Amino acid sequence: MLNSIFNGIFDSTGTSVIAVSDFLLCVGCSLIIGLIMAVMYMYRTRYTKSFVATLAILPAVVCVVIMMVNGNIGAGVAVAGAFSLVRFRSAPGTAKEIGAIFLAMGTGLICGMGYLGYALLFAVILSSVSMLYTHINFGSKSKAYLFKTLNITIPEDLDYSGVFDDLFNEYTTSHELTRVKTTNMGTMFRLTYDIALKRACVEKEFIDNLRCRNGNLEISISTQETNSSEL
Repeated sequence: MLNSIFNGIFDSTGTSVIAVSDFLLCVGCSLIIGLIMAVMYMYRTRYTKSFVATLAILPAVVCVVIMMVNGNIGAGVAVAGAFSLVRFRSAPGTAKEIGAIFLAMGTGLICGMGYLGYALLFAVILSSVSMLYTHINFGSKSKAYLFKTLNITIPEDLDYSGVFDDLFNEYTTSHELTRVKTTNMGTMFRLTYDIALKRACVEKEFIDNLRCRNGNLEISISTQETNSSEL
């Protein structure tokens, strides 16, 4: 009686029907895996409540979708197209967030195919490796505190081409002009540089000398970060 309630109205004699007990087992396992992945993602990572909550239930969502597709290639293609629309309805995330989403979808897919042990093993191994890389700061720049983003405001009558080159050569090991923007109704330019200081202790001296060159207009310096939308 219970199984008949969950039969599809389009099921035929040649269609295999998933037992309710198997359905609940797969969904329950997916929820547990999602919770494990969400907890591991929060390790030394900036996160939002909505993202980790979504990450925790995403494997179960994918698992149910895969079980309902149940070998139907046409339905599988339609599902893939529907999931691809999510990219255009959300803000771009960091590489780590996108990686976590793919990991969650992968585990949900494995659960939907019925390989619960493999899904758990896959989630634990990949999440553990991610935690290890986070712990050892894998891929971080050496002496990252020396890499800065410099914003300088100059008057419109000052030719910015090479005007600060001598100061850059004295205080930095590398510099690159990445953006030029007009400001204050076109009466000033705002220059953005990516620089690498020779030593952290020269930062104030460097700014003081720049102030003498740009007429004591606004100067800001901040930690250089990779743009999250680059991926």
